[in-house]
Amino acid sequence: MLLGLSKIIDCPGASVSFSTSIDLSDLQFGTCCPVTEPVSAEGVVRNTAGVLVMTGTVRTCLHGVCDRCASEFTRDVEIPIDVVLVTELSNEENEDEWVFPLEGDSADLEDIIRTVFVLNMDSKLLCKEDCKGLCCRCGKNLNDGPCSCQKELDPRFAALKQLLEK
Repeated sequence: MLLGLSKIIDCPGASVSFSTSIDLSDLQFGTCCPVTEPVSAEGVVRNTAGVLVMTGTVRTCLHGVCDRCASEFTRDVEIPIDVVLVTELSNEENEDEWVFPLEGDSADLEDIIRTVFVLNMDSKLLCKEDCKGLCCRCGKNLNDGPCSCQKELDPRFAALKQLLEK
């Protein structure tokens, strides 16, 4: 979807708002495709002293499998949009991932939203930030409580354990 910006390109202080929804169900993170619902985005593009700045929010619900505890989860995500739109890229070698070129007098909303979404995704999908994962010995989900495994004694301390037993 293209957002027409011809009205604000030469008018400092002017702005254009946008609201859209796109399908990112084809995005794969690891072994799953966590985006099954439409991704909505809304915000505004402002001409600030001749620079086009896009701000807003991307929202969706992730459906995935936790990389630590292997539990299925759903989690709402809200990602801020804060990018700069330019008529042409001056030096493509040092291209900034938060700078997007215009296509004529329009911005490609789908490309911008897809890029913002992917760059803000965590490298691991977690059911919650403080997920404790699984016990490496018995496989119990530690989010449900501690397991009954005995901690292994470091063999270097075996002699000290014998002293404590006496």
